[in-house]
Amino acid sequence: MAKVSIIMGIYNCASTLPEAIDSILEQTYTDWKMIMCDDASTDNTYSMAESYVNRFPEKLILIKNQQNMGLNYTLNHCLKYVEGEYVARMDGDDVSLPERLEKEVRFLDAHPEYAIVSMPMHYFDEDGIFMTGSGSGEPIVKNMVKGTPFCHAPCMVRREAYETVDGYSVDKKLLRVEDWHLWIKMYAAGYKGYVLSEPLYMMRDDREAIRRRKFKYQINQFRVACFTVKDLRLSPVNYVFTVRPLIVGLMPRPVYIIMHRKRLKGYV
Repeated sequence: MAKVSIIMGIYNCASTLPEAIDSILEQTYTDWKMIMCDDASTDNTYSMAESYVNRFPEKLILIKNQQNMGLNYTLNHCLKYVEGEYVARMDGDDVSLPERLEKEVRFLDAHPEYAIVSMPMHYFDEDGIFMTGSGSGEPIVKNMVKGTPFCHAPCMVRREAYETVDGYSVDKKLLRVEDWHLWIKMYAAGYKGYVLSEPLYMMRDDREAIRRRKFKYQINQFRVACFTVKDLRLSPVNYVFTVRPLIVGLMPRPVYIIMHRKRLKGYV
């Protein structure tokens, strides 16, 4: 039984999947097994993943959903096949740098008081890295109302924590915020996490990212922010921060673009 189980939801990512899988195969830490779940892709993602499973059957497992179900359901499907002590995430269009798993395992082994470990990410596209996130240490609980405290894709979590909260909540009202809600559930159950300072994960992203700013997702953020205040028993004064996603969602597009570009300049 591998110590680390890596869960990866894959959907229409045939062109980027080889680079993602190769980055896991090239990890300095080798005691892992990866579970990939195809979410009813319409391209050749499944056959691409299958070709890797045929080459590395001892390291890779491939399952699939009969119809497109979304990331929450897909990751829960992967969790049914998890056997290791730790559960790591990976996306089918991203890249894990070689020491990522080794350093996360080393941290959790040395710090039993933490159930979650993550790190900042490099954001890249076809022209290279255009932004690098920041942050390290243990998140301040009251700040969780302002946004997710951990990057989801590069996280590693104790299997016990996933089992305690029954994995991801499957609800359309939690689309795009399934990770934030997961952390709130874990913290409410008594678990806590830590952010490493070294970015060892590369997330493939869009420099503008404007097209994904749909108001329904801002409403989902507002909803989880309210859950945060309630479930973590924060002072009611923190409800003032829950409306921020709605304000951003209603912001005129040109103003939002200017703010977004200024933010990017701060990270380049």
